[in-house]
Amino acid sequence: MTNLYRADSVRDAADLEQILALQRKNLSLALSPDEVASQGFVTVQHDLDTLKQMHALAPSIVVREGEAIVAYALTMFRECRALCPVLEPMFQLFETLEYGGRPLTDWRFYVMGQVCVDKAHRGQGLFDMLYQKHRELYRPRFDLLLTEVATRNRRSLRAHERVGFKTLHTYRDAVDEWALILWDWQEPSSA
Repeated sequence: MTNLYRADSVRDAADLEQILALQRKNLSLALSPDEVASQGFVTVQHDLDTLKQMHALAPSIVVREGEAIVAYALTMFRECRALCPVLEPMFQLFETLEYGGRPLTDWRFYVMGQVCVDKAHRGQGLFDMLYQKHRELYRPRFDLLLTEVATRNRRSLRAHERVGFKTLHTYRDAVDEWALILWDWQEPSSA
């Protein structure tokens, strides 16, 4: 990885607009089946108002090349649950699961709302940069970071495993089959 990239927090609405532009380019509906299979994809499409509300609670993490955002990882505290109704099945599932012999909801956790790296910048370590910055900023307040990844998104699942995520549960909803994964920040970092 070169010094061209730096990870930091979302600063303003212009950053959020760049996130939305990158998101649109990587939605599964905008990609060919071959790209979906080989490059990965994002599923949920946000709007500016939703991102502003999420950002007001906790800034998301981005990687910049100069001032251009080339990767992002959306911070979604539990208070954001109502902002993305499509994620309600995931939040309901949290209420039924256990981790480490305790109800999952007893743990201090938040959700990775979505992660995306621009195609032209893949293979440069940006995915890991995003997650390491999340850990650096939010570990004092949280024990776990959770997210879900479509099981057919093998590239994303492999990248998450490399960082330190483990599969807690797999389920199917009306949209896809999902792996609910978590990164336990009490354990030593594997990245």
